Amino acid sequence: MTEVTAHHGLFKDTNLHVDDTGGTGRPVVLIHGWPLSGESFAAQVPALQAAGYRVITYDRRGFGRSDKPHGGYTYDTLTEDLNALLEALDLNDATLVGFSMGGGEVARYFTKFGSDRVRSVVFAAAVPPYMMQGEDNPEGPLTKEAAAEMTAGLSKDEESFYDDFTRQFFSVNGELKVTEQQRQDALRLCKQADKKAALACMEAFGTTDFRGDLPNVTVPALVLHGDGDGTVPLEGSGARTHAALPSSDLHVLRDAPHGCNVSHPDEFNQALLTFLAK
Repeated sequence: MTEVTAHHGLFKDTNLHVDDTGGTGRPVVLIHGWPLSGESFAAQVPALQAAGYRVITYDRRGFGRSDKPHGGYTYDTLTEDLNALLEALDLNDATLVGFSMGGGEVARYFTKFGSDRVRSVVFAAAVPPYMMQGEDNPEGPLTKEAAAEMTAGLSKDEESFYDDFTRQFFSVNGELKVTEQQRQDALRLCKQADKKAALACMEAFGTTDFRGDLPNVTVPALVLHGDGDGTVPLEGSGARTHAALPSSDLHVLRDAPHGCNVSHPDEFNQALLTFLAK
């Protein structure tokens, strides 16, 4: 465990909590989804470490054990945080694995910082290319009405919102695909999130357009997505990202919800390891 200072501000630094397995293996950076933390990759870290990789997870600003500043919750700043991590740990030849919201940092990284430090990327149940449905984005899976309902729900009652959210996160057609203990573990991570950060990041992942970023992804890419994902549906997100990256690999996890890394850990890990071995 360590901390990386992502930004030096006028009044204080913004420190990110980082867990790093160390070693000489090729680095794999796991970027978590909303509103969780790096702990959400508990089923992935041991498998990757056992395969010889150096595995790094970190908590996004405002979430988990990282600092919770008043602002900085746009994708430009969040991607600067990711770059600060890569620079502080001097990571090269790295694979970036962006889960859900984390896929946005992966896409934006290439626009802002290029590919010098990056070997390959994974978009896992990820939000690109553009969630918000509109006239110029009819395939977007998130309607303005649904986004407003989410904002209102979280604003009114965090506990009730996160309880419902984690059920949807791990369910396919109303059927929970994980144990109740696993859902409770995720709920515990949700409760570590700062409310202002959660609301700001909800807006960020819902309204940020990554269609201009994806063409800048010039390294090998894997799109990994569950076909039962009701939170970030495959058709409106992963399938479109795969189409935008013609040379990318696509692995669809059958009957898997949004939280597919927990519900289908063996298949998720094997797909990831197969891709990393290329």
